[in-house]
Amino acid sequence: MNRRKAVQRVALLLGGSVLGAEMFIQTGCKSGDGEKKPALAPEQDFFTKNEIAFLDEVGETILPRTDTPGAKDAKVGETINVLVRDCYSKSDQKVFRDGMKTIQKLSSDKYRADFMKMDPAERTELLTALDQEQREYQKNKKDDAPNHYFRMMRELVLLAFFTSEPGATKVLRYISVPGRFDPCVPYKTGERAWAT
Repeated sequence: MNRRKAVQRVALLLGGSVLGAEMFIQTGCKSGDGEKKPALAPEQDFFTKNEIAFLDEVGETILPRTDTPGAKDAKVGETINVLVRDCYSKSDQKVFRDGMKTIQKLSSDKYRADFMKMDPAERTELLTALDQEQREYQKNKKDDAPNHYFRMMRELVLLAFFTSEPGATKVLRYISVPGRFDPCVPYKTGERAWAT
């Protein structure tokens, strides 16, 4: 099974709650106007290597390495590259790319440094402020308005991480070949969620 099929199944299992079912249910990742997007060859990235490294750093700020793997261990930037390239409409791709530029501009304006050169505390402060901004934006946005770029970014980081091997096997509980189905398993406070 390829990664796209796995992501589609995870989204359907979660009721499309991660990024919105419309992103995954579209056959062949069509754009919003129903026209099938031309497929890029696997070696043709949507983002440059520097942009993928930037997305890895944003991801690592959101999900840092502790005693468990972080977003960079899962190479979330590469997965986000594929998801934005193959599954986002052109307008959402533009919102996402403009959002990356906005983060770089805010980094320069507020911290006088490129995001990649900021220390972890500054990155956390900046992304926490953006998270608050996106919550307000999402609360008041009109139905036809696009999602906030940081919401897209954060959700893709979470999706990419928790569907990766390190996220599913080292952070979540994972059994490669589960036995029987138990619909009601008692939960003890502090236990990890199940990946399988």
